Amino acid sequence: MTAPLNIEGPAAPPRSNGELVFAEPWESRAFGMAVTLYESGAFTWRRFQAALIARIAAWETAPAQDEPWNYYRLWLAALEDVLVGQGAVSADEVTARARTLARRPPGHDHGHSH
Repeated sequence: MTAPLNIEGPAAPPRSNGELVFAEPWESRAFGMAVTLYESGAFTWRRFQAALIARIAAWETAPAQDEPWNYYRLWLAALEDVLVGQGAVSADEVTARARTLARRPPGHDHGHSH
């Protein structure tokens, strides 16, 4: 089962010359998590796509946009919505983990040369 990524419209991932584009390493990780979970049968692509479209629509209509546009931030939020909605994780677990990760120093996940 492969994720149907040849979609168009607001839920389509950013591309350049047909290739997916990631500005930061975390974006490709968030993308990979969603695709891997989908491919393992954790949720349907239709459900994820609906959550992503809802997040994009909410961002577009929000009167005070605290965050600049970032497709993968909305992608990750949609993944959280689907997983919390299915009871796979709780909203509190997501918040606690995000806070823990936010406290880590920059570059923590990059290998060190010896």
